[in-house]
Amino acid sequence: MAKGLFNSSIGRKFAMALSAFFLLIFLLQHFLINMLSVFSEELFNSVSHFMGTNPFIQFAMQPILIAGIVLHFVLGFILELQNKKARPIAYAKSNPSHNSTWMSRNMIWSGLVILAFLGLHFYDFWLPEITHKYVNALPADETRYFGELAEKFHNPVRVGLYVVAFVLLMMHLLHGFQSAFQSMGANHRKYNGLIKGFGKVYAIVIPLGFIFIAVYHFLNQ
Repeated sequence: MAKGLFNSSIGRKFAMALSAFFLLIFLLQHFLINMLSVFSEELFNSVSHFMGTNPFIQFAMQPILIAGIVLHFVLGFILELQNKKARPIAYAKSNPSHNSTWMSRNMIWSGLVILAFLGLHFYDFWLPEITHKYVNALPADETRYFGELAEKFHNPVRVGLYVVAFVLLMMHLLHGFQSAFQSMGANHRKYNGLIKGFGKVYAIVIPLGFIFIAVYHFLNQ
């Protein structure tokens, strides 16, 4: 059944939408935890320590998250290639600027930049965490998380990269949020406006929140 799902274009879009919803939930949770660093160093350390030492999160949810990221981007690239093959001539003759938004036509490029950003984010936070706990096997330290987060935002170049990545994420979400709902079959005149409005709020507030966190720690170093 799963094989049949991934063999059809509709099935791939459905699976991509499911992975998108999972990543949207993770992004919100990640944002709420990071925002704690602005208000309370102690609370941020406490929550981060729990997330970093809880076996269920580390050995069940974390692998699922990585698999969800890989699935979402792989399906995105496959669907983009299929779309290009399906309309190589017709699309060239049309006027894309009148038929679709700039972001909807360039989701693949914003996706590639976001993927590169995720690589930087893993390099900045996930790899040091894995090295600390499993390679060097250092003793648990509940007070280290805030300092490690703030340290990453001392470099203005890194902060600039984060800002650019989150602006592109915002643009990506502005199109992708509603598209995910449509792929799941949630397309009704009564609810489309609500979904679109909520999607815009989410797509703007969450990336701007991450930008605020990075700039805040840069200015308060």
